[in-house]
Amino acid sequence: MAAPLTDDDVGKTVVDAEGKTLGIVSSVENDTAFVNPNPSMLEQLLSKIGMEDTDGEDYTVTEDMLESVGEEIVLRGEI
Repeated sequence: MAAPLTDDDVGKTVVDAEGKTLGIVSSVENDTAFVNPNPSMLEQLLSKIGMEDTDGEDYTVTEDMLESVGEEIVLRGEI
């Protein structure tokens, strides 16, 4: 199992099992990451400094979907 999601993961890139970028983490709440699939340059910067909020475009990633959490968040292949 991957490391739990924390506020330290905000701003990280989320990729699928093949390494395709899926978005960036805009916030983490209750072990769920909210991922912005099309962040603007400003949203990327704000996310890295913890000032980005979720919006209707964001999708959720839960801990059971994770392969690994490091410099980027990698999702499992069998989701």
